[in-house]
Amino acid sequence: MKLSLEELKNPESWLEIGLPILGHVVAALAVFFIGKWVAAALVRVVRAAMMRAKMDETLASFLGTVLYGLALAVVIIAALGQLGVETTSAVAILGGAALAVGLALQGQLSSFAAGVILILFRPFKRGDFVNIGGTMGIVEETKIVHTILRTLDNQLVYVPNSNITTNTITNFSAMPTRRIDLTVGIGYGSDLRKARAVLQQLIDEETRKLPEPAPTIQVKELADNSVNFAVRFWVNSPDWWTTLCDTTERIKLAFDENGIEIPFPQRSLHIEGLADLLPKRAA
Repeated sequence: MKLSLEELKNPESWLEIGLPILGHVVAALAVFFIGKWVAAALVRVVRAAMMRAKMDETLASFLGTVLYGLALAVVIIAALGQLGVETTSAVAILGGAALAVGLALQGQLSSFAAGVILILFRPFKRGDFVNIGGTMGIVEETKIVHTILRTLDNQLVYVPNSNITTNTITNFSAMPTRRIDLTVGIGYGSDLRKARAVLQQLIDEETRKLPEPAPTIQVKELADNSVNFAVRFWVNSPDWWTTLCDTTERIKLAFDENGIEIPFPQRSLHIEGLADLLPKRAA
């Protein structure tokens, strides 16, 4: 709209021009805030419906976030329409902006895509104890671009989802039971049958072991410095670590009480011609 200098000097022209503009601004703000409230309410309703359908909590949260983003984009376009902006132009501008942001945030977008994969295929869930690329911890939450792990010493580690999908994932909580594998070495001079009987008694007394598969105690190896037993038995997964530590301690104490040697690594050194290097004793 073009105005002459005389019209600009006339306050009535200001009102004539300003009131419609103000009306459009108020309408745009009303559309934005009301639309934002409606979008949030819609997401709450949809998320509640998904939870009633017993959908995974992380997946429900992710879908709710995507739905809210789409609804908010529609609200913004509608608000721009109230300001007289062509909606087709607004869509083109938003599309161009999205492309520019996508090029600038390629790493984050790869983590976003990886987050979608993790949420859909669920290699782990909240509360699982996992090892991801050498980082061990309890899964606190899987978000769109990263997963939060809580380590055993209570630190929070934020792992990008793109790193997770490109690394090996070990889920220690996926199976209800785990096997404890212990290698127990005794000296060659120790009584093999007695050592086996002591180990058998310790395993029989372990209340956390599972009856099936049955525990096994076998001579695994005649090593350089020791005769090695392979002790194997199964426990419930939550009991694995404490049972492993307790059993290791009990074996050491039981061997000490029964005079069974746990040898140190030894190496014999033979030097040829050593006698020629030593001083000869007088006759």
